[in-house]
Amino acid sequence: MRWRLLAFACVLSIGSFAQAGYAEVAQRVVDVPTRPGVTQRFVLLTPQQPKAAVVLFAGGHGGLQIQDNGSLRWGAGNFLVRSRQLFAEQDLAVAIVDAPSDRQNDPYLSGFRQTREHVADIRAVIAWLKEQARVPVWLIGTSRGTQSAAYLATQLTGPDGPDGIVLTSTILKDNRGRPVPEMELAKLKIPVLVVHHEQDGCRLCLFSDMPPLMQKLAPLPRKELVAFKGGESRGDPCEAFAHHGYSGLERQVVDRISGWILSR
Repeated sequence: MRWRLLAFACVLSIGSFAQAGYAEVAQRVVDVPTRPGVTQRFVLLTPQQPKAAVVLFAGGHGGLQIQDNGSLRWGAGNFLVRSRQLFAEQDLAVAIVDAPSDRQNDPYLSGFRQTREHVADIRAVIAWLKEQARVPVWLIGTSRGTQSAAYLATQLTGPDGPDGIVLTSTILKDNRGRPVPEMELAKLKIPVLVVHHEQDGCRLCLFSDMPPLMQKLAPLPRKELVAFKGGESRGDPCEAFAHHGYSGLERQVVDRISGWILSR
């Protein structure tokens, strides 16, 4: 396969990261061929000696519209996207995936996250990361991104699949599709970390609706629910700077996720 890489300087920073004195990890754009005539683009951050790799799935429609210079037309404030340098600080290679090249218009990933095509696209990303970095690869989704991470893990098993998944602000109910607890989670054989804010005000992600998900995950040898409180919340309760997006808690959440991944 031919991989297309576009190098660019890091143009988006996290204030707390820079203020803490950490050197930002340079970013580049990677285009991986997937299905015939289709490529899957992602922004890649690679620390000097990565111990694992994480593939990040933003919520909403997921169409980041990554430009050749690495800028995003949408989603820069998403919890996982804005926290990418924090993950890299923990010696994790980070791949932030966009919608594929044939889904670069509305509705982007909406209605696409639980399809064979999405599986094929992310299989190619996982293969690329395993070939290039030679480290375990985990999928991390937030909000509607959990519908990608969870579904993909039920479809990609063995060497082609992830070594573990992390679900943050999981879609627990959904009037537009299948929520995570209703997926074929019995197929999972890999570690699963569930991260949630107890005060999440999004009606699709209420903490009180968590029990069915954890019951489905009960047979797994390694799983955990980590709950957070506090932080800041403003605006729409389903958006990135409410409790739903761990506003004000980014470093604590990333540290806990990274520690869990690396302790395996």
